[in-house]
Amino acid sequence: MDEPDPRVAAIVAATIGIDSHNHIDVPFAKAEVPGPDIDLASELKKSGLSAICMTFAVDRPELHIPGEAYERSMNALASMDNQLVQNGMKRALNMADLNAAHKKHQPTVIQSVEGGHFLEGHLERVEEAYNRGLRHLGLLHDNDASVPLGDVYTNPVRWGGLTAFGAEVIKECNRLGILIDLAHANTETVTAALKIAAHPVIISHTSDEIGKIGGGNFCRVFEAATAGPR
Repeated sequence: MDEPDPRVAAIVAATIGIDSHNHIDVPFAKAEVPGPDIDLASELKKSGLSAICMTFAVDRPELHIPGEAYERSMNALASMDNQLVQNGMKRALNMADLNAAHKKHQPTVIQSVEGGHFLEGHLERVEEAYNRGLRHLGLLHDNDASVPLGDVYTNPVRWGGLTAFGAEVIKECNRLGILIDLAHANTETVTAALKIAAHPVIISHTSDEIGKIGGGNFCRVFEAATAGPR
């Protein structure tokens, strides 16, 4: 393999590079926790990135039993806890942590969850997740949560955009310091969310219909969104 262009290497070294959507395969069943070891630290160093938004989505396979989404999420977080310990890594909880990781050339992770399914209508679980290290929440994923938060752009319109519970979740994330990601939301949901969000949001991935919001400077958006409880 050709040696990397030193000019490119210099740009990478000077940049806080963040993958804003990176799925890590972890088990959802308690009996399978923590799952196979993942050489996360080495792979991140090879990439040249300063951080990844380490995420998972619990609605695949589909959810059918009340409480199942919450259980899957807690098991996934426990698995991720173990992977971080095995790799000698910690979650980045704020912009200072990201700056430190970049300065020390020690990549870090931003804990993300894709879809608010684990909430199951319980707003207090947002703060519980925050205390577990969550700093980036994708409001929606492929399937509706048991208590819906908004319309998914790949599904038929059912809720008229952002739901009342979805609005409360955004406000709570703003209060605590969790970055809201509107990926998978349809245009009506995005429009409503932007009207009530007190802090910047992003759309890390989506359809061409919606485009990108905040994608030009993740660090600036993350810093503003996670500045601390308000």
